[in-house]
Amino acid sequence: MVQFEVPAIVPADPQANVTDLLVERVKRTPQLALFAVPEGDGWRDISAAEFQRQVIALAKGFAAAGIEPGDKVGFIARTTYEWTLVDFALFYAGAVMVPIYETSSAAQIQWNLSDSGAIACITESPDHTARLEEVRADLPLIRSTWSLHAGDLAKLVEQGKGVADDEIERRRNIANSADIATLIYTSGSTGRPKGCVLTHGNFVELSRNSAKALHEVVEMPGASTLLFITTAHVFARFISILAVHSGVKTGHQPDTRNLLPALGSFKPTFLLAVPRVFEKVYNSAEQKAETGGRGKIFRSAANTAIEHSKLLEEGKKVPLGTKLKFWLFDRLVYSKLREAMGGKVVYAVSGSAPLGSRLGHFFHSLGVVILEGYGLTETTAPATVNLATKSKIGTVGPALPGVGIRLADDGEIEVRGINVFKEYWRNPEATAAAFDGDWFKTGDIGSFDDEGFLKITGRKKEIIVTAGGKNVAPAALEDPIRANPIVGQVVVVGDQKPFVSALVTLDPEMLPTWLANNGLPKDMSLTDAAKNSAVRAEVQRAIDNANKYVSRAESIRKFAILPTEWTEASGHLTPKLSIKRNVILQDFASDIDELYNVPVATTNVSLGG
Repeated sequence: MVQFEVPAIVPADPQANVTDLLVERVKRTPQLALFAVPEGDGWRDISAAEFQRQVIALAKGFAAAGIEPGDKVGFIARTTYEWTLVDFALFYAGAVMVPIYETSSAAQIQWNLSDSGAIACITESPDHTARLEEVRADLPLIRSTWSLHAGDLAKLVEQGKGVADDEIERRRNIANSADIATLIYTSGSTGRPKGCVLTHGNFVELSRNSAKALHEVVEMPGASTLLFITTAHVFARFISILAVHSGVKTGHQPDTRNLLPALGSFKPTFLLAVPRVFEKVYNSAEQKAETGGRGKIFRSAANTAIEHSKLLEEGKKVPLGTKLKFWLFDRLVYSKLREAMGGKVVYAVSGSAPLGSRLGHFFHSLGVVILEGYGLTETTAPATVNLATKSKIGTVGPALPGVGIRLADDGEIEVRGINVFKEYWRNPEATAAAFDGDWFKTGDIGSFDDEGFLKITGRKKEIIVTAGGKNVAPAALEDPIRANPIVGQVVVVGDQKPFVSALVTLDPEMLPTWLANNGLPKDMSLTDAAKNSAVRAEVQRAIDNANKYVSRAESIRKFAILPTEWTEASGHLTPKLSIKRNVILQDFASDIDELYNVPVATTNVSLGG
């Protein structure tokens, strides 16, 4: 059994809780801008001391409204400053937040609130409030609701003016390291969501140790980040707490349609994103260049960037010709992309799914080091991450300080350490099944290099075994296909079938530009595009490219383009845009059967490599 374990850098503090991170930050740098909020065309800074003052005032409001230490409070909202304000105010009041994705259906809201035993819920928008009201009759424990859109935070602050500072200080000191800090429900990609009990120690010890491991990122002069991933997800939630601990200025942009203008005005030094965001940035730039008649120049620039990065990573000398091309493209192409991201981005932390090495090398040559990491809700987000001082594209890095990683005999990744959750809420059977001693069984398959850098190869439950007995990891094929600009999502199928196939959806955002660039009507419907020969040929090229990386027995022989989208709303994607494979296999069973009803020879699809 292969195992790598990194000792903690910072000694554990059994009495600490999340509120201590803010108290320590205010003591060190009270006037440091800890947040910035949109104001006019710019941003208004909020100091650490001012943030703490607002947190205490709101915590008093919760106390006055009857929230007691240990009470569970649901929160449905987008990624805004108010999200973190409410988060810390609940910590100070001694309460436990149950975050709910702002895209959740009424039924999902009902499950999270009822299963957790929440006694109150906060919503942001009228739509969130309406969804809550749909199931309010099925939530007898909910006795209080507040809405941001109705100005209820200000009303709570007013209500709490009579609460003494000493009472909030008493409440914030009740929890210790082993106590529950939050109850985060899994995305439900493999069944009904389970509540993960994350402790104060998970956040405190992981923040303190991660800050040391990533000090070049979080302690660089003027360190700042713009959050646009949902803070209901553990990935952004952890980063927002780490930023408070480290003194990183944080801005928020809940609407990704406004992301580029926000990046341009906020000018962050590091970003937090999922691979789909990097794919979108690259594909948008490529299609924009194509529209302006500079597609060939962009592709040449991209190839040069990737070649340049690979040579540097391998420690090889960069030939003079490549150096000159790189210098030219840096002025013509790369500098413009850097400017589009705000001009100051040095690092980007990527998680939730594997990032293709091509994109990693491309952004590296732009001067953006993508620190790909790996983790789950059960590991308080990161278990491994590439380091600023040493990163390997194509891996998710080594274990963080205080974390151990090992591979079981079948290659399953197991984790133990300061970041591993306490238990599944009210579900001892699931908890017992998830652990081997103190090692959490992730369900992911991976491998190590000789320096302990982890590579993710797939999900244990998603491994396809063909009728011929060949084991196929879908992610190895899906990730390169998904990188194509017109591909929205892809699911590889073929369990107990004679060969491997794929279901593909088109990207409705990128498709019109691609159609126009290829002399086709840009308003073509998804139904017509799915049948179009040029579109099918483009998807075939993406599949042929993916097939190069696998054996012939693992290659995709047939595919179907579906005239629909897979979204959160349709129930086929999780909030972090991961596919719900079991739901897709069930909902599109007839489309899968159709792929195997007609012999391969009757189609015009290449057999691949």
